[in-house]
Amino acid sequence: MTSTRERQRAAARARLEREMAERAAAARKRRQWQVSIGAGVAVLVLAVGVVLLVNAAGDDDSTDTAADSTAGPVSCVWNEVPKEERTATTKDVGVPPTTTPPNTGTKTMTVDTNFGKVNVNLDLSKSPCAAESFSFLASKKFFDGTKCHRMFPGMLQCGDPSAKGKGYRESDGTGGPAYRYANEYLPANERPAYPAGVVALANSGPDSNGSQFFFIYQDVELQPDYTVIGKVDQASLDVIKKATEKGHDGAFDPSPGGGHPKNDININTLTVS
Repeated sequence: MTSTRERQRAAARARLEREMAERAAAARKRRQWQVSIGAGVAVLVLAVGVVLLVNAAGDDDSTDTAADSTAGPVSCVWNEVPKEERTATTKDVGVPPTTTPPNTGTKTMTVDTNFGKVNVNLDLSKSPCAAESFSFLASKKFFDGTKCHRMFPGMLQCGDPSAKGKGYRESDGTGGPAYRYANEYLPANERPAYPAGVVALANSGPDSNGSQFFFIYQDVELQPDYTVIGKVDQASLDVIKKATEKGHDGAFDPSPGGGHPKNDININTLTVS
């Protein structure tokens, strides 16, 4: 007889595989779109006699977004999740204010864990709306008392408000706030795109950011589909490595891979200064 835990894990694997397939399909569409636009641009350039060198390895999302975030005031759009689509893992604390967030300078996000403090330098010039969202959620104590619920090779994922208590490993990891917002800085032109020390947003497809995020503690090769919100310092990186040194339970192996951390990694408080 299949146990409840096995059924839950099977459902979680199926959900993650579906999300990965959706992201891959979205990436293919972006590449196809870029090729078609690139062809049109080439015709225009020839017509005016201008030689243009295009870096074919780039991604239109990241370069446009990074430029927009530093060009002037940014308006953040908070897309509320329809009530009929919310689940038991949705934590509704409202939405951030609609005022224009600062898009220069930095903020410090401090994640106080049972292994030590992790300080994240939030870059307001690249992802101001993400910083505004984390500031808002932190003010509501959204993350306090939760656990980092998932590990992949080189990555530790946190930010699910339903990942609490002794039974958190039975959770499917789908928790978040009652709103979503668009991607911002995507590191399409960086190699590696996600080096050790980077902090990025988890998502279930383009422009579906919520509260979940992941720490990169080793260089990883990922498609540049995840908004980078900042970086940690070396001392904080050491804390993350210590917390993850026992590895994970392999709950999601072989596909899509990874599992729940063997160590309980508790977020006592998360604040943004």
